Amino acid sequence: MSKKLKTMITAYGMVMPAFLVVMLTVSYPIVLAVIRSFQDQKTGAFTWENYTYFFTEPAQLKNLLYTLFIVVMTVLIAIVTAYLLALYLRFTKSKISRTIGTLYLLPRFVPAMCAVYAMITIIRDSGMINRIGLLFGKDIHLGLMYHANGIILMNLWFNIPFAAMMITAGLGAIPDSIIEGARDVGAGRWKVFTSMILPLSIKDVIIAATFVWMTNVGSFTTPYLMGGSAPKMLGIALFDQFNKYLAYNKAAALSVIMFMICAVSAGVYIYTNLKDNEWEG
Repeated sequence: MSKKLKTMITAYGMVMPAFLVVMLTVSYPIVLAVIRSFQDQKTGAFTWENYTYFFTEPAQLKNLLYTLFIVVMTVLIAIVTAYLLALYLRFTKSKISRTIGTLYLLPRFVPAMCAVYAMITIIRDSGMINRIGLLFGKDIHLGLMYHANGIILMNLWFNIPFAAMMITAGLGAIPDSIIEGARDVGAGRWKVFTSMILPLSIKDVIIAATFVWMTNVGSFTTPYLMGGSAPKMLGIALFDQFNKYLAYNKAAALSVIMFMICAVSAGVYIYTNLKDNEWEG
């Protein structure tokens, strides 16, 4: 047996245990869920009904549109805010910026359940804001509980620090010499931003957006505690199909639908990384 063949066998032998674990714990359940999503729960016959149900039944269609609205708004607001924060942290040298740079990641270390309950005690109709308003004779009802705006607000708490961290890392890779050279030849701040900073950081912005998109499509804790009874985000709708209605095949179909929604951002992520040289060109 040649040395090259021995090396190859050894390499594959070391990789095989991990590969089998992935196949058994990840790939097999995914394949099984896809197969079940095309089966009738009673007869096991092939059917499209599990999918058409979520696009034709009014309540389920509202759940889908409701989820997409919350996710899109979360991505837009989180990325814009995070980008502005990252620009400030990268290009402002002051005590305030250093303090913010130290503290802005703290929300990521607060357990999700604790953060949601803390937000509820502040924004609910009998919460802290309302109580402070009553001291001044104002009965303040924000109307954020059991509403899409409340879920978006809570999502921003989690996602702005995460997106800002990724974008700040990308901005930190831009050499100061490039910016200083542009200013030396007379380029203004706006020209430097549009011609150099934005093109060199847009890849990190897109990648951050894809992660924010994927983490919110299937979110459960926030919509479960702060969302209303109808419409519901897809994570809660999936929970109902699986635990409340015992409709396992419909739950499998909804899982595939959620996967396909996430696959859109995954495709953008892969494309962005494959075009790495073009972003930097």
